[in-house]
Amino acid sequence: MATFHELHHGDSPLLLPNAWDVGSALAFADAGFPAIGTTSFGIAASAGIPDGQGSSKGATLALAAQLVRLPLHVTTDIEDGYSEDPTEVAEFVAELAALGVAGVNLEDSRDGHLVDPETAGAKIAAIKQRSPGVFINARVDNFWLSEQATVDAVLERARAYADAGADGIFVPGLGADDDIRGITAGTRLPVNVLAHPTLGVAELGELGVRRVSSGSLPYRAAVDAAVNAVNALRDGKQAPAATPYWEMQSRLEAFQLDSAG
Repeated sequence: MATFHELHHGDSPLLLPNAWDVGSALAFADAGFPAIGTTSFGIAASAGIPDGQGSSKGATLALAAQLVRLPLHVTTDIEDGYSEDPTEVAEFVAELAALGVAGVNLEDSRDGHLVDPETAGAKIAAIKQRSPGVFINARVDNFWLSEQATVDAVLERARAYADAGADGIFVPGLGADDDIRGITAGTRLPVNVLAHPTLGVAELGELGVRRVSSGSLPYRAAVDAAVNAVNALRDGKQAPAATPYWEMQSRLEAFQLDSAG
């Protein structure tokens, strides 16, 4: 099996589904994906808590401890590292690495605003020193937060994070072809974007993208599908097709047996 790093340098971009619980991860694994990420939004929302504010730390660690039993790579969304202290962030990532987690996403924003790139860079450097094998996907939130949302500003941060030891750059919120192309051409690191509303994975690959994350899209789509299914029943329509109960049950039973072994 290719390493998690190698998956970012294949013939086509790595399509990374983001799970929020064991059930969703098992479904993605059954679909044949070689790697799975977690989504802080999906994890927090499942617990009735808004995303951010460090709300997903404990649940992310607990979920990672379960997902690493699957025969695929696991990377975790750790928001901004859940601390301002680079040493504390590095210690948390070391816990994840000890479980077998292959990578982390680390944001350069807090409370809806960009932080000084030196702050994010210090966390990256601390993680890399403590856990050199972990793939650090440095998230650059300029476009996501509409702050300093220019290609040049993103590339300035990307260079700082690359120098600090980042292995990849994640730029959510990118929409325009020229912006995507400008960023992928301007950094030596593989660039990750969120699933695009109009461009497919192959088209993003042609623009230089090396990783496409689903983000919270599957969680949000699942919630919509749940409401639509019940609305159909209420409206006297045919129930929508779904994976049979016994098939999902068998996945969980197999996972439980593997975990026990």
